[in-house]
Amino acid sequence: MVSAGGPLRIVFFGTPAFAVATLDALLQSRHTVAGVVTQPDRPRGRGQRTSDAPVKARAVEAGLSILQPERLNDASTHAALAGLGADLGVVAAYGKLLPEPILAMPRLGLINVHASLLPRYRGAAPVHRAIAAGEQETGITIMRVVKALDAGPMMARAQRPIGPDDTSEEVERDLAQIGGRLLVSTIEAIAAGTVSETPQDERDATYAPRLVKEDGRIDWAWPAARIHNLVRGLHPWPHAYTFLAGDRYILHRSRVLDDLQATAPGAVLEAAGDHLRIAAGTGALDVLEIQSEGKRPMAIREFLAGRRLSVGDCFAPRP
Repeated sequence: MVSAGGPLRIVFFGTPAFAVATLDALLQSRHTVAGVVTQPDRPRGRGQRTSDAPVKARAVEAGLSILQPERLNDASTHAALAGLGADLGVVAAYGKLLPEPILAMPRLGLINVHASLLPRYRGAAPVHRAIAAGEQETGITIMRVVKALDAGPMMARAQRPIGPDDTSEEVERDLAQIGGRLLVSTIEAIAAGTVSETPQDERDATYAPRLVKEDGRIDWAWPAARIHNLVRGLHPWPHAYTFLAGDRYILHRSRVLDDLQATAPGAVLEAAGDHLRIAAGTGALDVLEIQSEGKRPMAIREFLAGRRLSVGDCFAPRP
């Protein structure tokens, strides 16, 4: 344990919206953000225009020094980071593993704001994977960054229940705020020399790999609860999706109907008014909001006004 009494100079590593709340918490603390390291500008959105990621946009607004290295292992990057004179590094969804020379640079090392209750759901998509798996609780862990993925000793944790209809968007938004508050209290403990570090139990480790579009494919032979968890776990991206007559449909909102059973998974049980009910392997899914490929999301009544469906039509995992 290293003692440091006064305010700390901090270098912040982060890129997406989740990390903005952490950066804001640092800016509102007594500590100094010496600089921000974020991913290089990339094409974003439907038009694939190059734009600032959320952390960069916030850093520009705050007038912070910004680094956007393509490579983390070259001498110019190391020199630029060393020039910041940081006491401590903070990582929140930066998006790249940090090499050992960078881990050794701040005198107090680096800590990470991770959106799970470690050692479960290490990796890039902890919130989405936890909800899709039907977990009823998640949280934030502040841990020391080590070379292995999300495997460092833990300094602090905070829980957040997952409701039966919570989406990843909602849970991640809450966790971002929780993480910012927990981070600042942890930094105060580090500055005071009172922080304690608890090793993770490797026997309990699970992983949450980066999401890809294929993860959203619905298999209607699954129980309705599993499909519902996928719908909310993959909202707002990459979304759960299915096919009917060769057309792709994205499911945005749903609920489980345990009392409805049918012999053909994927079959439409009801398509009228506000109801689009589809048979699953066990139970049925009541689709509340749906999107045709290339169109905007719609409530079911509006969707059915422009797309005729009949009882017995069958949704499928593939076109």
